[in-house]
Amino acid sequence: MKNGMSDEIQLIIGLGNPGTKYRHTRHNAGEDFVEQLAAKLLVNFIQEKKYSGRYAKAFIGSKPVHLLIPNTFMNLSGTAVSALANFYKIPAQNILVAHDELDINPGVARFKKGGGHGGHNGLRDIISKLGNNKDFYRLRIGIGHPGQAKDVADFVLSKAPQKEQQMTRTATDEALLYTSTAVAGDWQGAMNKLHSFKAS
Repeated sequence: MKNGMSDEIQLIIGLGNPGTKYRHTRHNAGEDFVEQLAAKLLVNFIQEKKYSGRYAKAFIGSKPVHLLIPNTFMNLSGTAVSALANFYKIPAQNILVAHDELDINPGVARFKKGGGHGGHNGLRDIISKLGNNKDFYRLRIGIGHPGQAKDVADFVLSKAPQKEQQMTRTATDEALLYTSTAVAGDWQGAMNKLHSFKAS
């Protein structure tokens, strides 16, 4: 809770780059997660120009939740997020952004409240477009690090080996189990459950 307002989630964003070239690359882990979530909830995305993305509305438990996958490239993700958040008057603390995370190994996913962008261009633009508000929640999906900074761009824009892809899928499946707990505002419960899990 902050300023007497609930931290229940009203909007879930899946970050990635558009186009078949980038489908299922490491950088699109957030998009993959939200697509898995939509499939589990039996909802289909529609192209929504006013939100610059693929949009769906679903119910998680009894709560209505907006799902969005921006059609913009990663470094312009905030355009889509701010358009939908402003239209529905959704505060940053009621937004969950799913994204790839270099600082976490494949097979691990973590919920997090707030923080900086950590060099992630999608998060950087979202923070900027939300008026430098960093209070949104994140689902950090581990992709590992190539070891050297100069290799990061090629690394995130390529597909992981099959074993790593399976580990990431297992971690996101686990995150899906606790998304309803997070959406309801029980972040500590969701974190405790998800953070005790590691795919092998």
